[in-house]
Amino acid sequence: MILRSGTELINPEKVLLHVGIRERMRVADLGCGALGHFVFPAAQMVGPKGLIYAVDIQRDVLDQVGRRAKDERLENIMPVWSDIDVYRATHIPDGELDLTLLVNNLFLSQNRPNLVKEMARLTKKGGKAVIIEWKTIATPIGPPVEQRVPKEDAVKLMAIPEFSFIEEFEAGELHYGLLFQRTDAALSFDTPGAIK
Repeated sequence: MILRSGTELINPEKVLLHVGIRERMRVADLGCGALGHFVFPAAQMVGPKGLIYAVDIQRDVLDQVGRRAKDERLENIMPVWSDIDVYRATHIPDGELDLTLLVNNLFLSQNRPNLVKEMARLTKKGGKAVIIEWKTIATPIGPPVEQRVPKEDAVKLMAIPEFSFIEEFEAGELHYGLLFQRTDAALSFDTPGAIK
């Protein structure tokens, strides 16, 4: 995310390289935003045989991403409308993704456990999931500190059988990054008697 002042908040290429993006991967950016800060670099990095799902709840956001993808002749970007807080609402098949991105959206979530379940459903076994959030420090931009999610809380949210924690990484001066791997565990949320 580059501000008009030139201040670099998050360098998407650097993050994507760090978490191991490669050609031919299938990637989703959950809550991609109108500028597609991660969508467009990821589309270049996975190449024409890869696929990027640009997921957002705002249809006008998806229209903007779709228009830019067309302008830039990036045919590997697929806009997907979804409420990522609703388990199974995202029209992407189970276990489809090599890499699932959640950037600056956990603090906005109204149902974080469901969001984590949806990330687990979408991510293939052995695939990776990335959470990037605002550090819980006072900053001149960003949401109020009390709305931010401490990294310890984010790690606890992801402490389900379907994910294992790999590492914390530097995502920028104002953000922390967390990397997880999808385990071989079956989706426990779909078994009879599972808590929904």
